Amino acid sequence: MDDKDQPRVPVPKEEGAELRKPHEMIVMVPRSRRVTLTGRRLYNALLQVSQSRLQAMETMPAADYLFEAPLPALLRTTGSSGEDRTAAKRYLREMRGLEVDWESTAPGDGLKWRGFSMLSEVAIEVRNGENWVSWSYPPTIMSALREPARWARIDLDVLAKLGSYAAVALYEICARYRDNPSGVTSRKPVQWWADALNPAPGGAERREWRKFKNERVKPAVEEINSETDIEIELIEHKVGRAVSEVQFAVRRKRGTPRARALAEGPVDAGLVLRAESLGIREAKLDGLIKEFGETRVREQLDVLEHRAVNRKLRGIEHAYAYLRSLLRHGDAQEPPALPGTPVPAAVVEQGSAAAIQALASPAPAPASPAVADTGAHAEAWLNERIAQVKSEIAALDPVQRRGWVERALQELAARGMLSAVVSRRAAQGDVLHGVLGSVLVRLYAQAVHGADWDTPPGVRR
Repeated sequence: MDDKDQPRVPVPKEEGAELRKPHEMIVMVPRSRRVTLTGRRLYNALLQVSQSRLQAMETMPAADYLFEAPLPALLRTTGSSGEDRTAAKRYLREMRGLEVDWESTAPGDGLKWRGFSMLSEVAIEVRNGENWVSWSYPPTIMSALREPARWARIDLDVLAKLGSYAAVALYEICARYRDNPSGVTSRKPVQWWADALNPAPGGAERREWRKFKNERVKPAVEEINSETDIEIELIEHKVGRAVSEVQFAVRRKRGTPRARALAEGPVDAGLVLRAESLGIREAKLDGLIKEFGETRVREQLDVLEHRAVNRKLRGIEHAYAYLRSLLRHGDAQEPPALPGTPVPAAVVEQGSAAAIQALASPAPAPASPAVADTGAHAEAWLNERIAQVKSEIAALDPVQRRGWVERALQELAARGMLSAVVSRRAAQGDVLHGVLGSVLVRLYAQAVHGADWDTPPGVRR
C-alpha cells in the first residue's frame, strides 16, 4: 500500500528526514566501481533534500538546476561522523562518474535504467569556513523523484542505525513491503539478491549463495530485526537440493514506536537550510538542538519564520538571539502558563507592544471544542488560499514574476534577512518556499486580492 502526498502548509516544514524513494530507484547495482556505505547513505540524503525542494516548487526546474546543502548537515542526516567527511568528499567527486543499473523490486519490472550516472554534476566549495555541496541529476531521475508513481517510505534515521552496506540495501528493499498485504517480497534468483546487496560490481566478489548468505545476508537480517521498525525472515526456494530463488517475509514491529529522541539522532539537512535562510549558522543551530532538542527547535523555527515576515511587527535584527529566546521562554505571541513571567530581553527588543503585554498577562482559558474546530477550519482555509496564490504566481509571465521576486528580495534586504542562501535560491528560480516564498506570497496577495486576503470570508470586516 503506497503512502499518500501530505498537504502543504503555509510555511513549508521539513517533517523529519523521510524519503519517498521511487520503486525504480530502490535496487542499485554498481557497474563501474564499489559503492561505500557512507556513499549510499549520503546519496539517500541528497535525494531527500532534493525531493523536499522539488515538492516546494510549483514547476519542474531546468535540467541544469543545482541543489545545495552544507556537507556537515548531510553527514549528520546520514548518522555519519565528522571523521567521514574526507571520505564523503572523495565519494561525491566520484559519484558523477559512478555508473549503476537501477532495478525495480516489483515482479516482472526488471531493469529500469542501465548505466546511469548517479549525479550529472557535483561540486564542493567552502563558504564561510564550511563545506557546501551542489549537485544535479539526470532528467529521468529528477522526474521520478519529484512525482514518483510508486514509492517506498525510507526513514533516514533508521538507515543511520545500520552498520553494513548489505543491511542498508536489504532494508530499503524490504521497507517497501512493510504494509503490503502479502507480507513477502518478490521471489528473485539468488544471483539477483547477491548483486542487489553487494557494494561492488558483480564478478569481483561474487560468491556462492551459501557463503554469501552466511557472510552478508544473515548479519544484515539480524541487524534489521534489532535496529529498525520491521522484522524480516529469509525464505529460500529450492530446486532439488540447491537454493534457486529467495524472498523475505516482512512485518512491521508492533508496540515499538521510535524510542530514540530526535535530539540524539541525525538532524535533517532541511532544518539546517531553513536556519541558514534566516542567517543562523549550522554551528549555532547545532548548539540549540543539543540544548533544547530538534523537535522544539523545529517548532520555534516555524514561529520565527512567521514572525520574520510579519510587517506589523518590527524587523528581527538577530535571528539567532530571537530563536534562542523563543526556545527559553516560549512563543512571544502566546502568553505563558503563569502570569508575571519575565519578558525575554530579545522579545522586548524585537517584539510589538501587544506581544509583550501578552507575555505579562494571565493565561487564557482553554479553548472550547467549537473554538478549536473553528481554528482548524481557518487553518485549512488558509492552507488552500496560500496554495492558490502560489499557483497564480507560478502561472505569471516570467518577467512579471521576476518583478515580484525583486520586491520580496528588497523587503528581505531592508529587514536584514537577505542571506546568501536566499539569494542563491532566488537566482535558481526556487522562490515559492521558505522565508522568500512567504514574503513573495504576501506581497503579491495583498496587491492583487487586498489586505484581508488571508482572512476567511466569514470573519472579514
